[in-house]
Amino acid sequence: MKYFITFVSILISFSAYAQNTGEVYKVTYQRSSHGKPLTNQSPLILYSSDTETVVASEAIIQGKAELPYERFFVDRANGSYLKQAFFQSGKQIVTSDAALLSKQNFTITDEKKEILGYECTKAVTSVNSNTIELWFTDKAPVKGAPSELGQDLGLVLEMVRNGNSAITAISVEKVKRIPNALRLPDLAEAVDDLSYKDLLWKSRFTNLSIFRNEQINFIAEPKSDSVLRFANGTIILKKVNVPAIQEGNSVFVELIEKSNGDAYDRTGTVFMIPTDRDISFLDGLTKDVSALSVYENGNGKEYRGVIRTEKYTPLVELMRFFTPFGVKQFNHIQLKGKNWQDSVSYRQDITELAPILTNQEVWIGTFIGNYDGGGHIVSLDLSIHPGRPDNSPAQKVVPLFNTLNVMEMAGQDYATMFDVEKGLEVKFTLPSDMKNVQLRFITTGHGGWGGGDEFVPKENAIFLDGAEVFSFTPWRTDCGSYRLYNPASGNFSNGLSSSDLSRSNWCPGTLTPPVFIDMGDLSAGEHVIRVQIPQGEPEGTSFSSWNVSGVLIGE
Repeated sequence: MKYFITFVSILISFSAYAQNTGEVYKVTYQRSSHGKPLTNQSPLILYSSDTETVVASEAIIQGKAELPYERFFVDRANGSYLKQAFFQSGKQIVTSDAALLSKQNFTITDEKKEILGYECTKAVTSVNSNTIELWFTDKAPVKGAPSELGQDLGLVLEMVRNGNSAITAISVEKVKRIPNALRLPDLAEAVDDLSYKDLLWKSRFTNLSIFRNEQINFIAEPKSDSVLRFANGTIILKKVNVPAIQEGNSVFVELIEKSNGDAYDRTGTVFMIPTDRDISFLDGLTKDVSALSVYENGNGKEYRGVIRTEKYTPLVELMRFFTPFGVKQFNHIQLKGKNWQDSVSYRQDITELAPILTNQEVWIGTFIGNYDGGGHIVSLDLSIHPGRPDNSPAQKVVPLFNTLNVMEMAGQDYATMFDVEKGLEVKFTLPSDMKNVQLRFITTGHGGWGGGDEFVPKENAIFLDGAEVFSFTPWRTDCGSYRLYNPASGNFSNGLSSSDLSRSNWCPGTLTPPVFIDMGDLSAGEHVIRVQIPQGEPEGTSFSSWNVSGVLIGE
């Protein structure tokens, strides 16, 4: 209530000057970068008198601005500063700071220069390590600036950031009055400054909240909500209505995870289920893993649901991540000098997969392999951000393989098919030519003992139509950087922790980004892709495996 009264008093203060009879000046500013005018950005317009200042873009004044947009006001009677934002929904919010202008500090220099016939003095300040130069004149009858900075210095005719980005006055003229549409803010919801910034920031992109504090554990109790659970609770799944993703948009996925009882580093994945063929991964979830297509490589085992066939499209992996050792739940473990994090945020750009997400309902799920009753708590968001046309997504996405046994806790076997030379082989048919093709390839090695592939570097080789096109050794040496996410990590007598150890392309508490492998142009017809890895031999009941996923992207 106190804040509302303050806001009302500000409106009354502005209204009191509606009949202002002092001189009013209009200043038009042009933006530039490295000395070149930014003609694609609307000029800024400042109206100022001895009682108030209003700043807005020319597009706002002409009613042509794209939403969201904002404008700001200065009440010179009491030095208060007010910002107002307008959203596509029609909602308006406003925030004020009565002490903002008095908190600003500047170094006034002896440097002078002339702008539009006015002698100007340079003032310098720093904002978040950015050097800001303000060229102002005290020869004008009014004060004002194109931003919140320097409103009380005089009339600011140029603002330069870090010597290369500038807002420069291109005209100063005396006018009869401030346009009524600009001078007085409409009634709007009053919020604090942090809420204002947060609401304005979030309004600039589309966010889809898929999961919010959902539990992934073993032997989960069924819940009657929009989130489905499978494989004894280790998979959560939801149908998501994804809006149209325009050319040039960027797409991000973000998952926040914390332990709810499980102390171990676990494999996790965020995935989409394609439903374009007779059989989908949904059949395995709702019926049994035996409903999925079989892959055999000659080692005597059957691997279900891992490769593309005429009747089945495998899971599309949006993001591979690995939980740390017990973040949040085990933060009570105390080590001197260690202040544990409360959760892990995994955020990844997946724009290249936009063509199979855009403008449709899709099944999106998350898996964390664990045998714990408390398990993990996760939240998942998909966000779509405006961008540049030269950042357009690929026109074609062809899922080929995914060996991560997402249904591990419902009988899907581990990816041990690399124990023979054939490894993983996929035959696929392209109905038409594809140009500038890349394989989006994610790979991580597993086998959690000293001789297991988790801790032994192994070369991954990719073959296309019998010829090797790429090989590399996936390996992470930076795992010690994430120690503060791993309170329950084991500590060894040599001074290392388990979470410090280098691994085959993953660390506890990190995501594993894809590798993009150039495949050239592919003609229509049948092709064969093969992944070969020298998988380690079993030791007793311990064995190695490799989780690899791949989709073709191209024009």
